Amino acid sequence: MSELMLMPVHERREIIEGLVVRELKSALFMTDEDELPLEAGFFDLGLTSLKMSEVKATLEQELECEIQTTVLFRRPTPGQLIDHLTD
Repeated sequence: MSELMLMPVHERREIIEGLVVRELKSALFMTDEDELPLEAGFFDLGLTSLKMSEVKATLEQELECEIQTTVLFRRPTPGQLIDHLTD
């Protein structure tokens, strides 16, 4: 994640948003054309705790950082997760 931290915030956010959206769409069996509502809750979108754990593990690997599990419950929407990871 250190390379990302060196980028301007808007570029970093764009990359992180792309990764988060891609992984969530994959977990939800959505196509690239499907719109993922960034303000909908994870469980409202149909994600289970198991799927969220899988998404979390993939994002940790892609971003080379640890994401605390509690973040997923304190920031329970894709948009809030993106904000957290960008900061």
